Amino acid sequence: MFQIFVNAHYDFVGKRRWFYIASASAVAAAILSIALHGGLNYGIDFTGGALVQVRYDRPAGVAQVRKGLDGLGLGSAVIQEFGDSREYLIRLPPSEQSPEQLGARVQGALARTSGAGVEIRRLEFVGPQVGRDLQVQALYAVLAGMAGILIYVAIRFDFRGGVIAIVALAHDVMVTLGALSLANLEMSLPVLAALLTIVGYSINDTIVVFDRIRETRGRGLRRGQGLLDLINGALNQTLSRTILTSFTTFLAALVLFVFGGEVLRDFAFALVVGVVTGTYSSVAAASLVMDWETWATGRSRGPASAAARTPAGQAAGKGDGQAARKR
Repeated sequence: MFQIFVNAHYDFVGKRRWFYIASASAVAAAILSIALHGGLNYGIDFTGGALVQVRYDRPAGVAQVRKGLDGLGLGSAVIQEFGDSREYLIRLPPSEQSPEQLGARVQGALARTSGAGVEIRRLEFVGPQVGRDLQVQALYAVLAGMAGILIYVAIRFDFRGGVIAIVALAHDVMVTLGALSLANLEMSLPVLAALLTIVGYSINDTIVVFDRIRETRGRGLRRGQGLLDLINGALNQTLSRTILTSFTTFLAALVLFVFGGEVLRDFAFALVVGVVTGTYSSVAAASLVMDWETWATGRSRGPASAAARTPAGQAAGKGDGQAARKR
């Protein structure tokens, strides 16, 4: 197999505290951005309302589009240039009108105020109750996916590995949502699909690393080798595979982002961010194994060490020593 890292000996675990600082900073920035923006920028799929894509036969400005909509009394509209100055996306609040009536009214009003030909290229309508239901179902979908992954990893490896994997997945999803918030992009059904794709992609990398750790541990530690060396060895052995697969996936997502057009841009952006964070979190998750096992070992030894330091424990130790000398 082609490898770009031959006999790599990088000390990933030794730098794990830097991973923790970077992850905590990224998650904190994501939460802060979402809070400052008043939540995620939910698309029409989740909020309800109408989405109208129009195209003029000559350039028009946002002010001209808004002037045409003001006379319709449809409420506050969000207008966004879509590709060039002749095409716009218009988001309207929920209305009692049928989609056909709404489209005809919007087309007529925009054509009258601009004096140009206007074409309705897309018209989507989602009721407010449907939007709320989709929000709940989206949350259930992500939580159900994570629960399934927790069960799978706990059965294949151990419960500790399952929890670490879920922490890594939550990190990836939160950082991706934060990036969407910073870029002021929509949280839509395609973006939800991208998040679920990221969850599956990220856990794949994590399982590869965990499997190599288990395989190496099954052969037993060599003389002078500790847990830190074992985890570092597993990460270095899988490094070429991780970088190659991640880079090819990243290139595919980047091509979608650059050449996929406006419709796929939010979806591709989430994938680009998710592939990077998923690759990073696979390494960070393996490093977390080191601290968890160290903490668990110290905790299991704690009661025995504490008992030995008590007067009763010291007396018992002296008695055992005297009995051994008599024999």
